[in-house]
Amino acid sequence: MAKPHRAPAANAGAATAAQRDGLVIASHGRHCLVETPEGERLICHPRGKKSQAVVGDRVKWQATEDEGTIEKVEPRRNLFYRQDEIRTKSFAANLDHVLILIAAEPEFSEHQLARALIAAEAERITPIIALNKSDLVGPFERAWTKLAPYRRMHHGVLPLSLKASGDVDRASLLKLLAGKSTLVLGPSGAGKSTLINLLVPGATALTNEISYALNSGKHTTTSTTWYWVDAERTTGLIDSPGFQEFGLHHIAPTQLAGLMPDIAEHANDCKFYNCTHLHEPGCGVIANVETPSRPGAISATRYRIYGELFAELSQSRY
Repeated sequence: MAKPHRAPAANAGAATAAQRDGLVIASHGRHCLVETPEGERLICHPRGKKSQAVVGDRVKWQATEDEGTIEKVEPRRNLFYRQDEIRTKSFAANLDHVLILIAAEPEFSEHQLARALIAAEAERITPIIALNKSDLVGPFERAWTKLAPYRRMHHGVLPLSLKASGDVDRASLLKLLAGKSTLVLGPSGAGKSTLINLLVPGATALTNEISYALNSGKHTTTSTTWYWVDAERTTGLIDSPGFQEFGLHHIAPTQLAGLMPDIAEHANDCKFYNCTHLHEPGCGVIANVETPSRPGAISATRYRIYGELFAELSQSRY
């Protein structure tokens, strides 16, 4: 893996105006680490006061005396981000997958899982749910049952045991992720670091190397980091920071039903075109929610999450 380096000094004349292609593989503050098509890496700074580039962006950059400047961010296929009342946090751009890693223990938050899935759906990014610690039989069975609504929605739910059967899981993950760019999300304790190191041997050392380059000698963890899984650099894995909350304030409450596949499946069967699916008569969604006395295509928990998110997003607009 190429080490970060400083760009060669720009020569006078046409060379100073030459713009080169690059991929943003890490960022911290106003510094970005950009990789060239040849695999070389250098520190670049955005032109202007505000950095617009995020990990996964394809950019045009230009050499300066000892580093580089990002002159242009190429149009994105998508941008995966969260937004709360105060700020927007961008994770990465131009993704094929978001792999959401949860575990049988500690118990995962279905609310947080739903939020991440909604954010992926909004950007048309394919989600993969991976449930770790399948070797813990009892807890795993409970977690697998809890995920039944997500399996019915045709989300890929992948059972894993990263510590107990790492080689088997590595082969299945490599096959699934081959040739794609994948962002890995996961709460504390789910095994995200184990997964990253399983797929990218030496990832910890690479992170330290990148952090050192971006922070002028301070070993501070970068926010998001791109790793190549294969020597041919066709399969990208993006490690993201953990999070406690996942704000969806960039999504209007009226968009919500269309971004939850189990709700969306019945949202056009309502009597009123502007149905909120909360209380209206003749609502196709309400008619399909399971109750203690009646099975339904929509789980009661998922419907409750929909109602809570609708209220949260409605409040955020006033």
